[in-house]
Amino acid sequence: VQLVESGGGLVQAGGSLNLSCVVSGLPFARYPMAWFRQAPGKQREAVSYISSVSGTIIYSDSVKGRFTVSKDDALNTLYLQMHSLKPEDTATYYCATGLTSGSWSSGIYKFWGQGTQVTVSS
Repeated sequence: VQLVESGGGLVQAGGSLNLSCVVSGLPFARYPMAWFRQAPGKQREAVSYISSVSGTIIYSDSVKGRFTVSKDDALNTLYLQMHSLKPEDTATYYCATGLTSGSWSSGIYKFWGQGTQVTVSS
């Protein structure tokens, strides 16, 4: 199983970035997916979740209204559109799947990508 994120970069506050996560090695359409982020010196933070079938989408309060998660089952790709970026959004962003226990935001995921860096300058 491989998860490969891309799309990170340096952007000014107020700007936008679009992240992608290409998944291989599992039936993507049947797996709920999640985005997490981790800033230096901080704990990993859950960002967003999208279910496999029901279409349930969840956002953390810190990104609600600014970020949009979506997926394309035909392309085995998960997306995260980020708008109105703030310096506090600076972090390495990871996609994850294969939730084995717990809730989407604090549970244990079996598969992780390597991360893509997002830096928002003030």
